[in-house]
Amino acid sequence: MPHSIWKNGWCLDAEKCESSNFGPRPQLAHIDLIVVHSISLPPGQYGAGGVQQLFTNQLPWDAHPYYQTIRGLKVSAHFFIERTGKVWQFVSCNDRAWHAGTSSYRGRSDCNDDSVGIELEGLEGESFEAAQYESLASLCKALGQQYPIAHIAGHEHIAPDRKKDPGPGFDWTRLQKNVAWPHQFFPER
Repeated sequence: MPHSIWKNGWCLDAEKCESSNFGPRPQLAHIDLIVVHSISLPPGQYGAGGVQQLFTNQLPWDAHPYYQTIRGLKVSAHFFIERTGKVWQFVSCNDRAWHAGTSSYRGRSDCNDDSVGIELEGLEGESFEAAQYESLASLCKALGQQYPIAHIAGHEHIAPDRKKDPGPGFDWTRLQKNVAWPHQFFPER
């Protein structure tokens, strides 16, 4: 994704898979935060398409026992990066995706209002693939060229009492090196 092209908040280098789970950003929203998450559906299984189904409200709730625990959930992220490094986009970055939930970071609450959510295929606490770090860094750089990004944080940093992803298996130092942004952009480690 070295030379990303944007159109109406859509990255033309990503596979588009539109979600209906989004809303408008507040009028004065300042899109300056990237939130990194991790997810796999069913947990620990990769490449099954469950994340895409969840974000597009097509997850077959009876297909796996875990799905009963999230039955009816309506969520989305702007992007999802598979273990192979393939990037999917579900919501225009100009719109508000539903990925952060109750959250607060850099003195502002409700991080969905002014953030871009990126889900990495994986389990919190486990490691991620080199291809994912490469795609994530390229995507962050592309976002930084399009929006006034000044912060990157994990879900664990914006909702520490509720969430633990991407967790200790995520290499923040590697991401910082790959993106080549100042350490002030990143959470304290």
